[in-house]
Amino acid sequence: MNPRLQQLHPYPFQKLRELFAGVTPDPGLAPVNLSIGEPRHPTPQFIKDALVAGLGGLSNYPITQGSDALREAIAAWAGRRYGVKLDPATEVLPVNGSREALFAFAQASVDSSRHGRRVVISPNPFYQIYEGAALLAGARPFFLNTLPENGFRMDWSRVPEDLWEQVNLVYVCSPGNPTGKVMTLADWQELFELSDRHGFVIAADECYSEIYFEEGAPPLGALTAAQQLGRGLNNLIVFNSLSKRSNVPGLRSGMVAGDPALMKSFLLYRTYHGSAMSPAIQAASVAAWNDEAHVAENRRQYAGKFAAVMPLLQDALQFDAPDAAFYLWARVPGGDDAAFARELYRSQHVTVLPGSYLARDASNVNPGRGFIRIALVDSLDACVDAAKRIVGFAATV
Repeated sequence: MNPRLQQLHPYPFQKLRELFAGVTPDPGLAPVNLSIGEPRHPTPQFIKDALVAGLGGLSNYPITQGSDALREAIAAWAGRRYGVKLDPATEVLPVNGSREALFAFAQASVDSSRHGRRVVISPNPFYQIYEGAALLAGARPFFLNTLPENGFRMDWSRVPEDLWEQVNLVYVCSPGNPTGKVMTLADWQELFELSDRHGFVIAADECYSEIYFEEGAPPLGALTAAQQLGRGLNNLIVFNSLSKRSNVPGLRSGMVAGDPALMKSFLLYRTYHGSAMSPAIQAASVAAWNDEAHVAENRRQYAGKFAAVMPLLQDALQFDAPDAAFYLWARVPGGDDAAFARELYRSQHVTVLPGSYLARDASNVNPGRGFIRIALVDSLDACVDAAKRIVGFAATV
């Protein structure tokens, strides 16, 4: 077996199961799981209908590039959302969810034959796929801490100057998981200038981009930023997904867009990787990308949950309202995030994720330690009930 597999860390939810081993929660309380970022709003009926209507396509092998209709739907959505004109033939690819593509892109882009240029930068805390992708591509991860004192930004000045020439790929996540931080135009300009100077590729994970709280004011995306700065798509690849946007995590459908030269190589990799999307999934995806009404309703529900939950929690936990996404990144009393999560589960039957499980020790600190991630994915009533239980528990810590 590939010896690099031994470098992989346990996934956060495996560590959570181990943390809860032997713990019996109060059986008199209904369980509320706010640990995993899995959307639980109902899947819109029209997407289900499109999936069923597309079942006839199961008699054909799909092509890796996806149908013209799907790539055109994605490009049209990007035009409406980001104000950019993408070529559906060369600058857009459908993928089987952003997770699969974020991992696969590192395998395709890291040059394992070079011993120097094999560093992958990611935020810290982070989505663990970035780390696993780097390790299995034969690269060395460099974790850039996002801390309260710098507003949870990726502070590029903390990257040693002599490291930049070794950097092959930089993962960014905006809106951020778990902090909800959105990159500004100045942030993008600084990153683009670094990429242009040092030649690394930017992988922009934007899977939370459609969950925001002020209708008509979407978070700035990489494609828009590149256009506003007059830079173009050079060395930029953007990843997005229908999972959060359209409440279809089981559909495993997303998109990649960006630099046509990189996209051409990534398509070649994917052709051999065997990652073509089912025709029925493609049909449902076309319907989802073409509709915005259900996305606005989705946002309305999340906004209602944040408006109800944050006032309840403000005296029990320390947190800032996120710019976007559906997480609260909250500092816990006592500072021990794992102990807080375990005892909250035991006494209140509420599950949250310890922040230290989402981070690595870097620069002598684990930037997730002392925090918990609360995913407001359950119903409004369940989230409010959980918040009240958290308040009651926090008062005893």
